[in-house]
Amino acid sequence: MAGVFEVFVDADSQYRFRLMAPNGTVLAISAPFEDKRAAAAGIADVRECAGTGLITDLSPAAPKVQEASAAVPAPVPALPSRRGLPLGAAA
Repeated sequence: MAGVFEVFVDADSQYRFRLMAPNGTVLAISAPFEDKRAAAAGIADVRECAGTGLITDLSPAAPKVQEASAAVPAPVPALPSRRGLPLGAAA
């Protein structure tokens, strides 16, 4: 199911529209418009541009991930060898 555009009047008596997802989540709210006709023209513009619009990433860069070699724990000391000891002798 497609999203739904809702036209409404805000607290400043300006027309706006919001784009609602099928589950009721508000996806976008428009800038204010002088009248309903201008709001409808804004919806038409969004319909025309939304599917083909480019994405410009203005967010800050993600923090660098710590190198794997720095996260490697110290080696475990080797156990003493029992080779060469007579049977039953302790190491």
